Amino acid sequence: MLDVIERLLQLQDRDRNLLQVQEALRRIPTEREELRLRLESAQKALESAKHQVMHLESERKRLELEVVQKQQQIEKYSLQQYQTKKNEEYRAIGHEISLCKQAVTDLEDTELDVMEKIESGQRQVAAAQRHAAETQRTVEGRLGDLAGRETELQAQLRQLEEDRTALAGAIDPGALARYERLLKSKGGNVLVGIQHGVCGGCHMQLSRQTVVDCQAEKEIVSCSNCGRILYFTPDMDVSLVE
Repeated sequence: MLDVIERLLQLQDRDRNLLQVQEALRRIPTEREELRLRLESAQKALESAKHQVMHLESERKRLELEVVQKQQQIEKYSLQQYQTKKNEEYRAIGHEISLCKQAVTDLEDTELDVMEKIESGQRQVAAAQRHAAETQRTVEGRLGDLAGRETELQAQLRQLEEDRTALAGAIDPGALARYERLLKSKGGNVLVGIQHGVCGGCHMQLSRQTVVDCQAEKEIVSCSNCGRILYFTPDMDVSLVE
């Protein structure tokens, strides 16, 4: 194998590792945001449950006040009824008293229903509090792990960049420039092997002459279809080349 090919393969290995580390670092902000949204969702659910209970408590107090007002109205009507001497007026006031008493009964029934909803809501609040607390512990732990992972990845990135600079400095400038151009378009798959007479990058059939030139190891050979740099090792099978 040509010395320049060996060096380029080493460089490609570093670049692949670099791409992996860079991608892992790019994902970290997204993961942080997902964790933040997860915690925010749990906290919103808790606040919503609390708000619902507060609303029910307000409704219960309103009903209690309305009951008191109806009872006061009953007392007022009762006094009027006691003071009247007209049968027709007495019966009319009695009818109003009956209506108020029925209203009190209806209000108290509604109040009981609201109180049951409050108890259910309080259970939901307790469950939401537990979930929010558990989510916060989980998120804080994951954020801590992410911070440690980010520090580790940044250290790996610095080391890989140093290694890459050293490797690139030992490669012929022309070959390096050719590799760099391909790296931008092909990613970490610039140098590819030949297997069964096929380019390891685009998987197109190679001409016999291209394979022969690659086996000769006298110059850098590229795939005529995709432009990737080809290399050959004795374990590669070229038997299907026509």
